[in-house]
Amino acid sequence: EYSMQLNASRIKVLQAQDDLVSNMMEAASKEVLNSLLRLKEPAVLLRCRKDDHHLVESVLESAKEEYAQKLQVHPPEIIVDHHIYLPPGPGHHNAHGPSCSGGVVVASRDGKIVCENTLDARLDVVFRKKLPEIRKQLVSQVAA
Repeated sequence: EYSMQLNASRIKVLQAQDDLVSNMMEAASKEVLNSLLRLKEPAVLLRCRKDDHHLVESVLESAKEEYAQKLQVHPPEIIVDHHIYLPPGPGHHNAHGPSCSGGVVVASRDGKIVCENTLDARLDVVFRKKLPEIRKQLVSQVAA
């Protein structure tokens, strides 16, 4: 019975890992597609974290095809930058340096249009929107 329970727990762990990888691939594909839709360019330069490089490469074709179908155009040319990567995720060994929690940055080939679709950029937008509310909360707590 112990062996059966051990095997069952291993199967649950493997299933959870598989679900996580599937969810990550789906999220990565949506991020790339959303960035492409914002730019509406026939050719773009894409940057990601070095750790995410294989994941991004695995979803490029499906994102290009979905983009082409949605806009009724030819699939765009996506050039993945193999020389410059986004900074690695935050960690204790790099607590004060630049970091990126994940996502992609897509730019037009001439670099004039840049779509920063990273978690950090999204959090920054939300923080800036909520800043007036945060200030009100702080002032009311200090006054109390």
